[in-house]
Amino acid sequence: MQSEVAERGNPTVTLAVLMVACLAYAVLSSIILPALPTLRQDLNASENGIVWVLTGYLLSASVGTGILGRLGDIFGKEHVLVGTLVVLAAGAVLAAIVHTLPLLIAARVVQGIGGGIFPLSFGIVRDEFPAHRVAGGIGFVSSTLGIGGAFGIVVGSLISEYLNWQWLFWVPLAVIVPAAFCAWRFIPESPVRARVPVNWLAAALLSIGLASVLIAVSEATAWGWASAKTLTLFAVGGAVLAAWVTVEIKSEQPLIDMGMMRVRGVWASNIAGFMLGAGSYGLLVVFPQLAQLPKSTGFGYGSSILASAFYLLPQTVGTVAATFASGAIATRYGSKRPATVGSLITVAAFAMIALQYKHPYDMIISGLIFGVGVGLAYAALGNLVVQAVDFTQTGAAGGVNAVLRLTGSAIGGQLAATFVAAHIAASGLPTETGFVETFVFGAVLMLICAIASMLVPDQRVPRYVPALAD
Repeated sequence: MQSEVAERGNPTVTLAVLMVACLAYAVLSSIILPALPTLRQDLNASENGIVWVLTGYLLSASVGTGILGRLGDIFGKEHVLVGTLVVLAAGAVLAAIVHTLPLLIAARVVQGIGGGIFPLSFGIVRDEFPAHRVAGGIGFVSSTLGIGGAFGIVVGSLISEYLNWQWLFWVPLAVIVPAAFCAWRFIPESPVRARVPVNWLAAALLSIGLASVLIAVSEATAWGWASAKTLTLFAVGGAVLAAWVTVEIKSEQPLIDMGMMRVRGVWASNIAGFMLGAGSYGLLVVFPQLAQLPKSTGFGYGSSILASAFYLLPQTVGTVAATFASGAIATRYGSKRPATVGSLITVAAFAMIALQYKHPYDMIISGLIFGVGVGLAYAALGNLVVQAVDFTQTGAAGGVNAVLRLTGSAIGGQLAATFVAAHIAASGLPTETGFVETFVFGAVLMLICAIASMLVPDQRVPRYVPALAD
């Protein structure tokens, strides 16, 4: 199959289209964060109500990512990718023209479906690229999630400062539409497909289970982690997900093959992905908040919303630099080493900022180091999980890993908010303790990520081949 690549399409063009598409989605995921106060005021929304602009997006992304990845395996990744980009564009248009909170939440739910872009892109790279370029290609695509997340906050801050909030969606739309056209025009349809029907019962159970758990996570700060509503939703979600696993195990044509999940390369990469999402998003949440605190606190920088967003740029620079190096590193050493080393670099960055954070250059230096670590880890983990499975399982495996990163991000962000909210001074402002706890907890998460990466077998271990591969 690899010998046919040159006749089917230009891998460089394919990679450029995939990266633009993934970057547009990643920017949409975070661009709205700086504008939440403006949205709340303009839409006359409550504090709990406006949070659903984020929660709805997260729920849809978590559910859609895993399912669309598998649909790409079955129906063709290029077709599903183009359709996903069209849906993403429709969600952006709807969000830009509505003027009520319920409709904006609905638009964000539509946008969240675009999370399927990542596993579909992983599969396209693996199907279409020469063998020596697969690791670098998946690394570039995977790293856009981290790059776009930080870049989105900066762009969102600029738009909030100088333009109407509707431009939060018009700007990404200007990228999504050309990406959809180029995907249709330049990306060849892969001949690699799993010739099985869709298990819709499994899809429904997975959707309900994930939605229950993520609603509980998203509302935990407001309801309390030990509240009856939070614990009930966790219990319901856990029970439904257990039912989903049972259905998948007994099914002759599962949506997600549970045999794949027992492969060490898959489950170890999934643990690492979850921890990476939780640790990296926690930092994304608290850095701007710390920078915005007044200097009278003794540790805040007194920055404006716009200025605080620019403290995330060093992280983006570090991630981009590491991404450009990731392909060569993976080709020479494999993806296991950069995943482990990158995770350990982030541990060092967390330790640095936990010990010293009272001057802006502390955040700049630690953010740059953190970005290098995240860039290496993100790029490598995307490769590790797909290398462990057969070509017909690439979308499903990449989808599950992406879902776990999203879930980790949700939990990491909520835990960071919980740590900060738990330590409030008499002035009503956060104290240092909550930020230090967040940094220490992030270091622990990334250490677990490094350990999980070490458990991934070397690439010489035969990958998992499902019984229905033909």
